[in-house]
Parts: sequence; structure tokens; C-alpha cells
Amino acid sequence: MTDKQRKNCHGIIHTNACAAAAVGAGLAQIPGSDNVALVGIEVEMTIALGHVFNISVSQSSAASMVAGAAGTLVGRGMSQLLIGWIPGLGNITNAATAASVVEALGWSIAKTFDLQSA
Repeated sequence: MTDKQRKNCHGIIHTNACAAAAVGAGLAQIPGSDNVALVGIEVEMTIALGHVFNISVSQSSAASMVAGAAGTLVGRGMSQLLIGWIPGLGNITNAATAASVVEALGWSIAKTFDLQSA
């Protein structure tokens, strides 16, 4: 991965992680209500990361990649069920968890695209 690609990935991933945190915090008291928005954020992030590496990614392909990382949703779901409903603490926890999942997913996808483009 070149420095320019890393910088572009950094911007894309962190912007989407912040968006995920906002969605997670805003919808913490309604379990599962943020899933659709978060998947949308992850799909668009995947498409944008593909552009960085000159890899054309359709919306359905991106959705498949995100669905393949469904294991991350289990951990997020558990934290949301355990404390997500508690005002304040739940909002912070849900925001941090959503941002962390998107961040990890983004860098994983970026590394995969880097290998594919090599």
C-alpha cells in the first residue's frame, strides 16, 4: 500500500467510523435499530475503498463482503443487549463499539484490496 493509498484509506475509514459512532450513539436505546444504517455505511465504505485500489466493487459485492464479516455483529449485538439500553452509558458503549467494528472492517477490506491490486 502506497503512502497516498494509506492516507486515502485513513480518511475514508475514519469518516465512516465517525458516522457509525453517531448512528450507534443516537439509536442505542432501540436494540437493532441501527443495523440497517450501519450496513449502509459499511457498504459505501467498501465501495470507496475499492476506488482507492482501482478495484470496481458493485453494491451487491460490497454487501456480500460486509455480510461475510457478520461475526463482528455478534459482539456488537451482545454489548447492545447488555448495556445499550442504559441512557448515557449505552450511548457511549454503542458508539464506541460501532466505530471500532467499522474501523476494523475498513482496514481489513483495505488490506484485502491492497493484496488483490498487487
